[in-house]
Amino acid sequence: MISLRVEPPSALPYDVHVGRDSSLLVNQSVPEGVSKVFVVSQENIPRVDLSLDADVFFSYVENGEAAKSLSVAGNLLEQMSKLSLGRNDLVLAIGGGVVSDLGGFVASVYLRGIRYQTISTTLLGQIDASIGGKTGVNLPTGKNLVGSFWHPSSVYCDTAMLDSLDEREFKSGLGEMVKYEFLGASGLSLTSLEDSIARCVSLKADFVKEDEREGGRRALLNYGHTFGHALESLGILGAIDRITHGEAVAKGIRFAAHLAHLLGRIDDRGLDEHYEVLSKFSLDISIPMSVTIDEVLPFIVRDKKSRGSITFVLAQSHGEPSVVRDISTNDLEAALQALHRYS
Repeated sequence: MISLRVEPPSALPYDVHVGRDSSLLVNQSVPEGVSKVFVVSQENIPRVDLSLDADVFFSYVENGEAAKSLSVAGNLLEQMSKLSLGRNDLVLAIGGGVVSDLGGFVASVYLRGIRYQTISTTLLGQIDASIGGKTGVNLPTGKNLVGSFWHPSSVYCDTAMLDSLDEREFKSGLGEMVKYEFLGASGLSLTSLEDSIARCVSLKADFVKEDEREGGRRALLNYGHTFGHALESLGILGAIDRITHGEAVAKGIRFAAHLAHLLGRIDDRGLDEHYEVLSKFSLDISIPMSVTIDEVLPFIVRDKKSRGSITFVLAQSHGEPSVVRDISTNDLEAALQALHRYS
């Protein structure tokens, strides 16, 4: 078992516990004064043996990204109100990134904020979504456009839960893990799963401590996400086959590498290195030939980092990636065409 401390500037520090059966620790760590626990989960999530000294109420939301909606969040808030949850009570999110985003969001707005904890059951959730205090739901016009910063009081990354993931869902987590390779946690494919998760958590905790509200360096954690979110949104709308978040991020990293290469930020070797790292994780990084810049542009422009211009996190030859603004649509088009020609 590995325990790591997250120290956000505006909230109490909290621990992230990484290891097999770490979820059982929740039975000894319910905050003092909690009399009711509202559990948000999904039917396909493995059950956790809860022996809490409190009244426990379960609410199951639909599987998949569709659960991250204002209507689902509103329904959960109605249930919480009818159960008379008070300010001292607790939301417990058991699931992957969808559930932690949704559970954290309703906890943040109910009574202007009550406590919540997360038992993360997917690789993607354990290395990213459950840590750092970003919660939210989607709108038809884009992902995570409604949300808040609200930190959990504890996070449990139970690696035993990962045994139940199918190959595609596990690789979705690897797609998110790849970005950490370019942010300072190299060699993740060569370490044990528990150690690689802990290294990702530790690196993200450093980013959160330095830049909690994503006003500066924390934006680098969105590496691969701008183009990736656009592809993910196209899948949700049915314009292309649906892809998972991690698949979208891996494809987005590939696109960002070509854009950085086109702009002279990385050389041929830097571009090849991106492909080498992606190949170590055996990820599908294909981008449909049918995808056009005109299709993805509305989602790119609405990206939370944009601030009125086309904005990407891009690699550079020396040092970590950085935020680059005022990118032209011609550059995007050229990068997409270069990507399709690359071999």
